[in-house]
Amino acid sequence: MSILNYITWDVSPSIFSIGAFEVRWYGLLFALAFVFGQRILTKIYVAEGRTEGDVDIITLYMIIGTVVGARLGHTLFYQPEYYLSNPIEILKIWEGGLASHGATIGILLALWLFSRKHNFDYMWVLDRIVIVVALGGALIRLGNLMNSEIFGRPTDLPWGFIFVRQSEYSHVPRHPTQLYESFSVFLLFVLLYWLWKKYKEALPKGLLFGIFVTALFTFRFLVEFLKEVQVEKETTMALNIGQQLSIPLIIIGLIILFRVWQNPKPALPGGKLTRETAKK
Repeated sequence: MSILNYITWDVSPSIFSIGAFEVRWYGLLFALAFVFGQRILTKIYVAEGRTEGDVDIITLYMIIGTVVGARLGHTLFYQPEYYLSNPIEILKIWEGGLASHGATIGILLALWLFSRKHNFDYMWVLDRIVIVVALGGALIRLGNLMNSEIFGRPTDLPWGFIFVRQSEYSHVPRHPTQLYESFSVFLLFVLLYWLWKKYKEALPKGLLFGIFVTALFTFRFLVEFLKEVQVEKETTMALNIGQQLSIPLIIIGLIILFRVWQNPKPALPGGKLTRETAKK
């Protein structure tokens, strides 16, 4: 096989270390997702009459919801037998094991709590947060690439990657599914941000969230056909765990889009509920 037929991927997941202290690409990209997200969300909120203080508060909710949801999602969706038998291992988040579907559930719950406590319209909050979540998802998938994890099945396409650091799987080129997902979610970010910037005063409530959920998890469902199994039990499944978890989210997204099409409602200015709107 010619070297021109594939890409050799042998990047260290560590940027540098000093003694026991180590900075890893995944951690850096995960942090940058929140840094960039906060900047963009601040621009959105200020443009719609909110304050930077609102963004600071929602960012805290987002961090907690993302980390807790992603970790619990991995432990409960992928390896419940092991983690329920060894619950202390759930806390060892530095050893890896985060699930994007769990992060989605964690974010939805955290933002519901935020909206309820701070008197925001929940769907207004979701419509804006998905813009930055899309960008964050693109960065996190790049982190998976730097870790040489969540890669695809063998391929003879010229952009196949040989993941040298995964010795069990390094004998043939594989689909760089991390890049497929990162690129697709970045395009989704561009679309959502463009729609908000151009039509924010006319966008019906729920449209951006519906587009995000439907597009993200439809692509996730499809790209799973190219991925290696994440846990052994998936080898006997017609649809893997990621696909099974994506289906209800796709349905939710389609229902929201149908309701938007059937009865488009303007978003509340600034997303702030009044006593009158809160009763509706």
